[in-house]
Amino acid sequence: MDMDAQLRLQAFLDGELPESEAREVANWVAQDKEATALLAELRNTRQALAGAEAVMTLPETREFFWSKVRREIERQEVRPTATEVRQPSLLAQWRRFIVSAGAAAAIILVALIAVGPMGSGPAESEASMADPGAFTYRDYAAQATLVWLSYPAENEIADGESADILQ
Repeated sequence: MDMDAQLRLQAFLDGELPESEAREVANWVAQDKEATALLAELRNTRQALAGAEAVMTLPETREFFWSKVRREIERQEVRPTATEVRQPSLLAQWRRFIVSAGAAAAIILVALIAVGPMGSGPAESEASMADPGAFTYRDYAAQATLVWLSYPAENEIADGESADILQ
């Protein structure tokens, strides 16, 4: 038995069919054993559920109650589903900009420190602690070494010695 036939039997049991159609279904039930069995099962189910139904009384009429439900549904359909997006305040926009700019600056600073000084290649400089007048600079990319000597040294002049010029 298809679904339409089952629904017709349910409508027949509930008294929802017009008289002419109800007579057709009654004749069909009298001739079909499966329809008779299903109608009996539907009647038994209806009787079993009749005692278990909770009786609810509404403080207003059914029509008024359902009209309130319909109005609420219509009101919610008109309202957009997404919440309205509020424009953030000027302070919040500045704060967001400053935090972003600070993070970008920190990333750039870390990258510069990790990469090292910009130039033709790695270079190194050192000052000798034994002789404060000497400074050495090595550029490995150019394969050059520069030694800077500051003579007369300051401590020699302080001791009162004469400054000789190297020739």
